[in-house]
Amino acid sequence: MQFESNSYETTLELGSRLASILQPGQVLALYGDLGAGKTVLARGFARGLGITEPVTSPTFTVVQEYKLPAKKYLFHLDMYRIETPEAAIAFGIEDFLFAPDAITIVEWPERIEPLLADNRCRRITLSHMERDIRRLEISARLASP
Repeated sequence: MQFESNSYETTLELGSRLASILQPGQVLALYGDLGAGKTVLARGFARGLGITEPVTSPTFTVVQEYKLPAKKYLFHLDMYRIETPEAAIAFGIEDFLFAPDAITIVEWPERIEPLLADNRCRRITLSHMERDIRRLEISARLASP
């Protein structure tokens, strides 16, 4: 399935709509170059879950945690500064991946791809098409496994 976005607002809205489909225990892996819109899509996803606090890229902190109702969480991870899956394991990524009480979004998942080989992981690739146009390609069905 593919979508095109020609604005920040459209990407936010798509992220918001996707939020209603994923369930705790699932991971959304966001692939794309710098500036492709991964964090904007994650921000929209968080808004769709009802998160009102600022959602920023966790590039320097590696993970941001957001509390949801009913003791659930949204974990937003950025693996840009992580060199290998072993480095991710060293910082405790197992606490965030596939947590039964959380939905996890991972930016730069290619850095930890061996850890994502699970049917609970869904993939979206964001690509620059033209100056302000992005293509979002959903490579797996976004529904409960």
